[in-house]
Amino acid sequence: MFVMDRVHLIICLLWACVNVCECEPAMFGEVSSPQYPQPYPANLQKQWDLEVPQGYQIQLTFNHLDIEFSPDCYYDSVTVVSDKMVLGKFCGRNFTDKFHPGDKPILAPGNRLQLVFVTDDSNHESYLGFTAFYQAVDIDECSSSSMENGPPCSQICLNTLGSYLCACYHGYTLRPDQRTCVLECGGGVHSELEGTISSPGFPDMSPLDLDCIYTISVQPGFMITLNFSQNFHIEQVYSQGESCLFHWLQVSVQGKEPQKYCGGKSPGVLNTGSHFVQLEYHTDGYGQSQGWSLRYTTQRVQCPHPGSIGNGTVTPKFAQYLYRDYVHVRCNPGYKLMMGEKEISSFKSICQSNGQWHLTLPECKIIDCGAPKLLLNGDFEFVSGENNEYLSVIEYSCNEPYYRFKDTSKVTYECAVDRKWTEVNNNDIIPSCYPVCGKNIDVRVGGRVFGGKPARPGEIPWQLFHKTQTRGGASLISDYWALTAAHVVDGLESTNMTWLGGIIKTRDEKPITMEAEKIVIHPNYQKVPVGGHQTNYDNDIALIKMSARVPLGPNIRPVCLPNKTHEPVMEGKMGTISGFGGFEEGLTSEILRYGHIREYSSEQCVFGDVPVTNNMFCAGDEVKRVDSCQGDSGGPLFFPMLGYGTEDKPYEVRGIVSWGPVKCGDVSKAYYTKVQNYLGWIEETMAYN
Repeated sequence: MFVMDRVHLIICLLWACVNVCECEPAMFGEVSSPQYPQPYPANLQKQWDLEVPQGYQIQLTFNHLDIEFSPDCYYDSVTVVSDKMVLGKFCGRNFTDKFHPGDKPILAPGNRLQLVFVTDDSNHESYLGFTAFYQAVDIDECSSSSMENGPPCSQICLNTLGSYLCACYHGYTLRPDQRTCVLECGGGVHSELEGTISSPGFPDMSPLDLDCIYTISVQPGFMITLNFSQNFHIEQVYSQGESCLFHWLQVSVQGKEPQKYCGGKSPGVLNTGSHFVQLEYHTDGYGQSQGWSLRYTTQRVQCPHPGSIGNGTVTPKFAQYLYRDYVHVRCNPGYKLMMGEKEISSFKSICQSNGQWHLTLPECKIIDCGAPKLLLNGDFEFVSGENNEYLSVIEYSCNEPYYRFKDTSKVTYECAVDRKWTEVNNNDIIPSCYPVCGKNIDVRVGGRVFGGKPARPGEIPWQLFHKTQTRGGASLISDYWALTAAHVVDGLESTNMTWLGGIIKTRDEKPITMEAEKIVIHPNYQKVPVGGHQTNYDNDIALIKMSARVPLGPNIRPVCLPNKTHEPVMEGKMGTISGFGGFEEGLTSEILRYGHIREYSSEQCVFGDVPVTNNMFCAGDEVKRVDSCQGDSGGPLFFPMLGYGTEDKPYEVRGIVSWGPVKCGDVSKAYYTKVQNYLGWIEETMAYN
């Protein structure tokens, strides 16, 4: 450690050639005899100059000492010297040796000392020498025992690490010499929230000719209270009805008249009501006043009670509200915070230093859920409440009898706390109104398409008729989609497709006209090449999407699709076909006609060379000679749905007029596309288009 200090010193000396170096002495270090812990050499004289910073004493402790013993350490020795004063001369090997220093520290009076190591010309027993540790020890300059001329400060001495500071009693200030004090009244500005003030020299007599000013100034929002001690005495002289003429204490508060105090009665407690107070203490050149002392405290300014709020709460609840206290306002469930006309998410008001709240309380107004969503093909009405307010109840219903919900006739929603119209089970999604399918004025028994019976308005409301093409019809299955045969629309552009619905005569004056937006032919249908002839009617099914929602009414309504669980074969059951096709040989009907037919097995319907598949079935009536004909293609073969009573049976489309003999009525049978085989394709197509 010592070697390193020496190296550092050399570096500093070299640096001093080009710059100024301030090398502060080390606070501690280590010194060892030459070659330690090997035996020290003979005939040696070596000196170490040790130093610590100013303001400290240097202390030396021998960690190990093994030097040849002799009377008065005559031969070999290590000597500790401080300012030419020998602090000790040491030799020996054991603590019991007379001149061995042991482990007791050696404290120098100053910050320097020297170590002198001397050996004679022999070292027969191979003594190892010594190693010692030195360090800086703080000096208590304020102790009278450490100063030759007594304490360095005239009044208060504060010892610090390596030095000291002087301070003065109350009423005195430190002179420029930083050691002596002089009487000076006026305590400057007291900004702490509490403290003590007294006259100079109190409780001793006050000096004469004083003009002392004390200022107490705390932050706004606090009020100062002065509490004078009972030991109060200021000379009081009466003259012409006045007192406090020569000695007095004046208390000045902002906004109030100054008050003078003298005599032997203490003012006691003075509540100033201000954050700024000035005290002026005056004595002239005569008389005697013992003076005064006080303790001042502060209290926070009080704000008025914030009050209460309707449909909400103000928290926290205190008996009184003071500066920096705050209140929150929270509205009851179903109410919102409103500041004027503006809604706010939260509210907080703070008691200000002037004793007023920085914000007035807001209002809690009832929330509203906004206008209820409109229901397509339905409407709503208020059951309770109004203005869409919290806890108002509305009831949705579909436009019956043409639309209805799937599982219920009406749905009730309440304006909830989250500002949504919500159902009882917390569902805020309004169900859709679905077209009521298969409802009509019951078709009359009898009649046939080929030679069939004319339909009345509303009897077959799902029948569609192509406006410009006379080769077929279609069945409305929703308020957007229609079902037809693929060969009817094969090769036609959707933009050219215009359908009429709800008509009985092709020349109706006010038909419902529907433009087709999209035609989707079953992907497995074999389209006919241009100029070719159809030889395969397998998968003869297509869907037509209208460009706008079809307006349902008594004369135009969709037919139902078959239920997946019902038997696909209706052999022997009577169904109904309809269309504007041929009804007598060589004639096409301008009036919608219908007829009742039943299903036959494929073995009973062998005609032509067109392949028959499981995707089609045969139907007709060879007894009453009822049959579909040219112009009826794509039209429906519908049956009453199973599982309904006779008074409420909707109809489902089970077949689509597909193909048959060239001459209608020859065998009074034809083939129909089996709709039940395509339910999955129909649902998927409608969902994704």
